[in-house]
Amino acid sequence: MIGLIIVFISWLVFVLSGLGTGLSDLATSTLKYSEADYVVFEKETDFSFSKSILSEDLEEQLLNEKGVEAVASMGTVSASIRSAASDEENATKTDVLIAGIQPGLFMEPSVSSGKALINSNLNGVIVDESLKEDGFSLGDTLAINGSNEEVEIIGFVQNETLNHQPVIFAQLDKFRAIKYAAPGSDNGIENPVNGILLQGTNVDVEAINETIDGIEIGTKDEAVNAVPGYTAENGTIMMMLWFLIIISAFIIGVFFYVLTNQKTQQFGVLKAIGGSNGFVIKTVISQVFVLSAISILVGIGLTYLTAAVLPEGMPFNLKLPMVIIYSIVLLAISVLSSLFSVIKISKIDPLTALGRLE
Repeated sequence: MIGLIIVFISWLVFVLSGLGTGLSDLATSTLKYSEADYVVFEKETDFSFSKSILSEDLEEQLLNEKGVEAVASMGTVSASIRSAASDEENATKTDVLIAGIQPGLFMEPSVSSGKALINSNLNGVIVDESLKEDGFSLGDTLAINGSNEEVEIIGFVQNETLNHQPVIFAQLDKFRAIKYAAPGSDNGIENPVNGILLQGTNVDVEAINETIDGIEIGTKDEAVNAVPGYTAENGTIMMMLWFLIIISAFIIGVFFYVLTNQKTQQFGVLKAIGGSNGFVIKTVISQVFVLSAISILVGIGLTYLTAAVLPEGMPFNLKLPMVIIYSIVLLAISVLSSLFSVIKISKIDPLTALGRLE
C-alpha cells in the first residue's frame, strides 16, 4: 500500500512537471532554447520585444564591444494567417507570431523537414510543426491577414513557439514589410528590429549600456521572464508542484510511522536476540530506500505512458534533468520521512515489547 501511494505521488509530480515545462515552452521556447546569451532592447521597454524598436545598424557597434562574439537581430509581430488559395471570408485563420531573423545566423533553428531559410528567396519561411495540425504543409502559400504580403512554407521546425503562438521565421526584410507597412510605424528608425541577441562571455553589460545611448541589455533569462504571463504561469505550476511534494512528505511519514507502531513487537524481538539499534535502523532505512526507488521508477514509467496517449495539442515536455531532480527529491523525502519511525525504533524497550506479545 505504501509503495502504491509513492507510485501515485511520483506519477502526479512528474505529470505536473511535464505539463509545467510544456506550458513554459509554449510561452518562451524560441528564446529559452536559443543560443543567445544576452538580448539588447530599447531603453525602458522592460525587456519586451513588443515595446522595443532599434536599428539593425547597431550590430556593428555591438560587435566592437568587449566579450561580444556574435550578434543576430530579430523582430516579432503577432499575425493571423490563412491559406492563400482559400476564400478570405470563409477561410480558417490561425494566430501566429512572425519572427524576422537573418538567415544563417544562430537564431535560425534547424529544420526537421524541408530546407533552411538561407536557401530561399525573400518569400520563403520556416514554421513550427504545430501548423501541420491546422492543415498546412510544405509548399503552401500563406496570406497574412491585414497585409498584402504572402509567404511560402519551405521548411518545418520543432518546438518553436513564443507567447503561446507557433512561430513563423521570415527574413528581416519580409518581417519589416509586414509590421512596418504603415508610414511612420517605424518611428523613423532605419532598418528597424525589436531586439538584438548577443553571444559572448564576460560581456560588460554596464559598459555597453553607458557606451551606446538608448539601449538596455538583459540576460536571456531576463528576456524570458519578461514574456507576458510567463512568470505568473510558471510560478503557479511550481507552487502546486512543491505543495504536492511537501504534502507527500507528511503522508509518507505518517504511513511509515503507523507501520512502525504495528511492528513494535517484531523490533523488540530483534533487539532481544542481539540486534543493535544501528542494525535495526539500517534495516528499516534500506527497506524504505528500495521500496521508494522501485515505486518512483514505476511512477516514471506510468508518466511516459501517459505522455504517449496525451492529445497532440496538449503541451507536455518532461525533461530528463527534471526527472532526475524530482526522483532524488522524492527518494530523499521518503528516506527522511522514515526518520520519524527510526526515532520510535531507537526507543523501543525489548522487554516491554516482548511483554505485549499475546
